[in-house]
Formats: sequence, C-alpha cells, structure tokens
Amino acid sequence: MRNHNELTTIGFDADDTLWQNEQFFRMTEKRFAAMLADHGEEEQISARLLEAERRNLAVYGFGIKGFTLSMIETAIEVTDGRVPASVIAEILEAGREMLSHPIEVLPHVRETVEKLAGAYRLVLITEGDLFDQERKLAGSGLGDLFDAVEIVSDKNAATYARLFRRHGDGAAKSMMVGNSLKSDVVPAIEAGGWGVHVPHELTWVLEHVEAPLAEPRFRQISDLGQLPELVQTIIEGS
Repeated sequence: MRNHNELTTIGFDADDTLWQNEQFFRMTEKRFAAMLADHGEEEQISARLLEAERRNLAVYGFGIKGFTLSMIETAIEVTDGRVPASVIAEILEAGREMLSHPIEVLPHVRETVEKLAGAYRLVLITEGDLFDQERKLAGSGLGDLFDAVEIVSDKNAATYARLFRRHGDGAAKSMMVGNSLKSDVVPAIEAGGWGVHVPHELTWVLEHVEAPLAEPRFRQISDLGQLPELVQTIIEGS
C-alpha cells in the first residue's frame, strides 16, 4: 500500500530562512531616513519608501537593486525634486554595501540541510536578483548540498507546481520550507504540497498574511533544526 504522505522533494527558501537578509534592509532604511531627516520623521520617510516599494514591485521585482531605486524615487518625492546629488550618491553607496555584505547563515541550517541531503531531492527556490542570489548562495557554502537552484521572479502556486514537476515527483510529494507565509507556505499548499513555516523575527511587511491553520498540510516549527524530525513524522503518517 502506498504511503499517502510519501515525500521525495524538499524546497527551501533562501533569504531569512537559510541566511540573514531583512536585517540589512532595516539597517539601510534607518540610514536612508537619517539622510532625509530634514524632510520628515523616520516613520514618515519609511512609510513613503514602503509605498514606493509596493508600487515598484511589479516593475523591479524583489531585491536590493529594486530597493535602491525605490529609495532614490522616495528621496526625489520627499524633497520635491531638490534632493542633492550627494544624497543620491550616498543612497547608491548604501545599496552597493548591501550587495557586498558577508553572508550570515542562520542557526541549525547547515546540519539540517546536510542531514536531509541524499535522502531527499533538495531544491533552493528563491526570489530576487539573479546576481545577488547567486553571490549569497556561493558565500553561504551551502550550494553543493542542493540538487537544484531556482531563482524566480514570483512565488505562486503555478511556480511551485512547475518546479516540483521539474525537480521532483510533483507538488503532492513535495514540501516547501520558508519564513514567508505569503511566498513560501500558502502557495506551496495551494499547489498541493506541504508548507512548513519557520518564522523569522524580521519579515517584510509586504510578506504578511494569515497562517493557513485549517490546512492539513500546514506545519510550523520554531527553527530549522526541528525540520528532520517533522519530515520523519509526516512520512510516517502521524
């Protein structure tokens, strides 16, 4: 008799699941607000920046380059077009610094991925800028542990259905693990797979949605170190 909970493929998000990411955006956002302190309080500047990011997401996609362009746009807006070239230069420098920041792998990541590698097909599925995500993966030292790497422009149910067909045995025998309910968990479940939420203390506000608590294939763990035990529990059908 076939195991209803057969699992062959595990997808992992990258940013704030395998390594730190959002904290560098928060630090740069504070620096940006300080540059424009004469034009508004930090909260106001941050709110205007978030509006620009939301508008630009469909044009620039996810990542540091789009964030940098949104900072420039916001600086132009809040200064009524009078932002000094020196401030634009400082914004560009802040973006460059983000793109060269050392990678900080999160706790329990390496041992967990090593434990699951070989027993399952492991696929890294991440949104963002191609060059930057490739840089971070190389810097993490985790690249050799994954059977495939997919850097995509959007994560939705169709994305997961396609990728789990390409790299596995379909979504029904696959699991997606990540810190974002909106991008990692909910669409993977919609595609027919398992969705495992690993909360991160910092998650971008545009990634917030309600947890799908009623979904039978939804799970949540406090850190990645709990994943191997969870996987074992699922395949045993308990």
